[in-house]
Amino acid sequence: MALPRLRDLLGEGGFVVSAWLGLTDPVVHEAFLRADFDAVTFDVQHGLHDTASLRAGIERAVLLGKPALVRLPIEDRALAARVLDFGASAVMMPMIETADDAAAFVAVAKYPPLGQRSYGPTRAGELHGYADRADYVSDARKEALAFAMIETGAAVDNLDAILAVEGLDGVFVGPSDLSIALSGDGTLEPRGSKAEGAIKRIAAATAAAGKIATIYAATPEDAKRYRQYGYRMVCVGSDQGMVVAGARALAEGVRG
Repeated sequence: MALPRLRDLLGEGGFVVSAWLGLTDPVVHEAFLRADFDAVTFDVQHGLHDTASLRAGIERAVLLGKPALVRLPIEDRALAARVLDFGASAVMMPMIETADDAAAFVAVAKYPPLGQRSYGPTRAGELHGYADRADYVSDARKEALAFAMIETGAAVDNLDAILAVEGLDGVFVGPSDLSIALSGDGTLEPRGSKAEGAIKRIAAATAAAGKIATIYAATPEDAKRYRQYGYRMVCVGSDQGMVVAGARALAEGVRG
C-alpha cells in the first residue's frame, strides 16, 4: 500500500467523484466510503470538523482504500501540512486570489524543492505502508496534491498567474461564492450565466496550463454538466444535505 495515485485517476480522460463530508460521525463517513465514490473530501471551512475528527476520518478513508481530501479553513496553512501528515492525499485552500497566495499555500503543502513542507509524516507513513519514510517523501512530492480554490473575481482575473505557480496541481471551484462575487450585488446564483461562463473559462484555462480542474457540484446534474466542461473531479452534494433530505422524505412518505 502507498499513497493513492490520485493524480493518475485525475489524468487525461479521468473523472473522480468525491463525497463531501462536513459531519464528524464515523458511521456516516463509513457509509460514504463504502458507497461508489472514488474519494472523500472533508470540509473544515464550513463543516463541523476538528483535528480529532479529521485524523479519524482520514485514517478510516485510507484503511478502506479511498483517497482523503481536505478543504481547509481560509489561510490555515498550518493545518494543510498537518492533515497531509495524517495521511490525506490532497488539500484545498479557500480564497486564493493571487499568485503570492498560491505560492504561500504550495510552500506548506510540498516538500523541497517545490515547497517548504516540514518533515514529520510518521502517521502518514504508517497508514500508507512506507517502511522507509524517504519513499513517502518522494511519492508525496507528486501524489500529495494542492488545489487553489477559485471563488472570487480577483481569483478569476489572476487565474493565469495562479496557474503558473510551480507546485500547484490545479484549482477547485466554489460555484456559490463565485456567483456571489461575480453578481455585482451579492446574489447567490451558482447556475446563473455569469457563474457558468466563469466556470467554463476556468476549466479551459486550467487545461491549457496543464493542470487539474476540480469543482463542487450541488447535484448529480451539475456534476455531469461540469464534467462536460472539462472538470476532472466533482465533490457532489453533502452528507448533511443527504441526511436532512432523507429524514424529510421518510416523514413525508409516511404522512403523505
